[in-house]
Amino acid sequence: MPSLFDPLTLRDLTIPNRIFLAPMCQYQCEARDGVPTDWHLVHLGARASGGFGLLIAEATGVVPEGRITPECPGLWNDTQAAAWKRVVDFCHGQGAAMGIQLAHAGRKASTYRPFAHRSGSVPADDGGWETFGPSAVPFPGLETPTEATPGYLAHVVEAFAAAARRADAAGFDVVEVHAAHGYLLHEFLSPLSNQRTDGYGGDLAGRSRLLLEVVDAVRAAWPAGKPLFVRISASEWTDGGFGVEEATEVARLLGEHGADLVHVSSGGNVLAPIPAGPGYQVPLAAAVRSAGLPVCAVGLITDPRQAQKVLDDGSADAVALARVALREPAWPLRA
Repeated sequence: MPSLFDPLTLRDLTIPNRIFLAPMCQYQCEARDGVPTDWHLVHLGARASGGFGLLIAEATGVVPEGRITPECPGLWNDTQAAAWKRVVDFCHGQGAAMGIQLAHAGRKASTYRPFAHRSGSVPADDGGWETFGPSAVPFPGLETPTEATPGYLAHVVEAFAAAARRADAAGFDVVEVHAAHGYLLHEFLSPLSNQRTDGYGGDLAGRSRLLLEVVDAVRAAWPAGKPLFVRISASEWTDGGFGVEEATEVARLLGEHGADLVHVSSGGNVLAPIPAGPGYQVPLAAAVRSAGLPVCAVGLITDPRQAQKVLDDGSADAVALARVALREPAWPLRA
């Protein structure tokens, strides 16, 4: 039974402990150009010096229209990569490994950030853009997306690969493909949002096709010695959605396609009553772990003894902290 403070080796990377910083949107690219700023340096740098073994930077758009909000960061050009490198270099200097979550927000893109004075989809005259999804099915309260063509999907796959190459140039140790929380890749996985009748819809093989194409492209572009993570929502907390059995099968497929760890979250694709409470997603991580890949558990893990018990019980190989890490940047040092 590993300690929270035991190293974790994946491929050629040894992460100094099992405490990860979960990716959390900051909505702080005020210039709306996707370029990370001093905010990102201070936010991530504080947690690097606070003892987190691996920091995973927030959902980062692989294309401009893949951002959740106009204020989210990107990695579709070299200016963004250079700005990320400054953050990565500082955090490496504090002893932390660095990861970045590569994302396309799909039908949940082009929204106002949570603390704006408005909510919903951002109109074009306020800096918003056309959104894309597997089908022309809107997320409640947002604009109806355009059904993505196979040509657009091929463009997205290459954009993920290009972003991975830039992440390598910026010095990141890990890339995490975001296939959770109702964003594009999760939208394809879920029969609630994917109503396609072509090769990207229907059964699980069709619904998981885009994710596996992205993982294949990223794995080919990403150095062989560096780990590749995938974040999934293992439950939609509603009948008929993408659930833990399909999530476990997808995890098995991800292992075959070169992924090294599955980061297990839940929800986000449809409105549903989520029974949030301490460690409420840990059983999902334990179930997905049966596929044979290492997993990271996340979700209201706030106490060091609680975090250690997740490892002791064999539910996960690492834990990721989110809100508690915002409140306490040096949580690992206290633990």
